[in-house]
Amino acid sequence: MLEILDMERLPDGRSYVETVGGSRFRVLRRGQRDGYHTADIDVYQQAQDWYQRVGSRSREHINRQHGSMPDKEADIQAPANGPAWCWWLLSVLQLDPAYQTTFLSLTSLKDRLGHLRLVLEYFSQS
Repeated sequence: MLEILDMERLPDGRSYVETVGGSRFRVLRRGQRDGYHTADIDVYQQAQDWYQRVGSRSREHINRQHGSMPDKEADIQAPANGPAWCWWLLSVLQLDPAYQTTFLSLTSLKDRLGHLRLVLEYFSQS
């Protein structure tokens, strides 16, 4: 994961972007969109990384209230409602109730995982 330090738009439409490495993630698939390199990453790994970073006291509190983080399913599409860890994460993250409602209304697993990825990226930066 890169943190953008500075960005400069060049006259020819390209951009100069200065970044610094923040954290690692596993790339599942690579591609290109609109001339930019893209990648699908392992959201579960991001969630585990967040869970390890919260600190032992917070983790103990989470474990008492919600149990420990569920294991990753071999096939995340097998459970009818998506992976258990996805719902566990939603319950332990302190998100705005309006955002939780938006998340709960999503019917696509891809959309839910995309939203979780964004939330985890936000929490990893703060």
